Amino acid sequence: MERRKFLAQAALAATATSTALLAGCGEKEEKSGGPAVQTAAKTAIKWRLQTYAGPALAEHVIKPSINAFNKVANGEMVIELYFADQLVPTGELFRAMQTGTIDAVQSDDDSIAAPTDIRVFGGYFPFATRYSLDVPALFHNYGLNEIWREAYDEVENVTWLSSGSWDPCHFNTVKPINTLADLKGLRIFTFPTAGKFLARFGVVPVTLPWSDVPAAIQTGELDGLAWSGITEDYTVGWADVTPYFLTNHISGAWIGSYFVNDKSWEKVPEHLKTLYKLCIDSSHYYRQHWYWGGEADLRVKGPKMKLTTIPAAEWATVENEAHQFWDEIAATSPRCAKVVQIFREYNDLMTKAGPPYRYA
Repeated sequence: MERRKFLAQAALAATATSTALLAGCGEKEEKSGGPAVQTAAKTAIKWRLQTYAGPALAEHVIKPSINAFNKVANGEMVIELYFADQLVPTGELFRAMQTGTIDAVQSDDDSIAAPTDIRVFGGYFPFATRYSLDVPALFHNYGLNEIWREAYDEVENVTWLSSGSWDPCHFNTVKPINTLADLKGLRIFTFPTAGKFLARFGVVPVTLPWSDVPAAIQTGELDGLAWSGITEDYTVGWADVTPYFLTNHISGAWIGSYFVNDKSWEKVPEHLKTLYKLCIDSSHYYRQHWYWGGEADLRVKGPKMKLTTIPAAEWATVENEAHQFWDEIAATSPRCAKVVQIFREYNDLMTKAGPPYRYA
């Protein structure tokens, strides 16, 4: 045999032997739990996130963004989405998140009983906003982001991530409202702080699980809601049981937030934290146009609800009373006073700016 061919064949034989030996070592290490085990794929991070919204509403206010996150996370992390009261009652959401029963929450501060002085501004703080764009402007350009971050830094085991706007707050009822006197005695499902304010006009605030509202209206336990705009009335089926919609609103936009358990957040790598924040922003953007378009379209084309209006001069008394309510809230803490002052300065500037920012 030629020397060159002999050397080539010897090299091939040596390579085959080495490969076999290495494979055998790998098998032994896998069986003994050695280094080969360390090459196994990491287990995906899993979260349980509960929203304030029921299934039909969640299809718009959060589900698209969570679906997008799960797709782009590419198996590294999976967020399981749960709806209103599905795992824990809405009023217990904050505590459940603190203890790690759930990992994350989408809701307003007020409904979930957040243990902060600023919780009263979450949800519908009377007349603080006129339009949905007021909310991101206030948070990003007028200092509310920093105030919310400061407040939740004082709360154990929970991180506040972001706030955005939802729909305006209107009355939808079983009988028409044409004057302030028509509000007296109405049993209304609403948010804690909004209910406290509306009680000044004879409204009786009622707290129920979200899913029980339609049945409560049909049995006469409730006379209506001050919980949403007309888009939600149609989306979740309330337009089927409350045939009247009052065009006067007590707030131009609901302020809702995203929260997360600290330990759950710490386990997430930076690139997935960034992805989650981007998906939150995507949700904020989607709601802006979905509600804005829906509110106008359904007022004009919606076949189920008759619109009523309290005259502007009479409704102005409600807005004036709201500013007295602001003074009372401002007196509860220096931080609340700071938020109220921001609302005053912002709304004064918008009024001076004139149309389209504010109309007389």
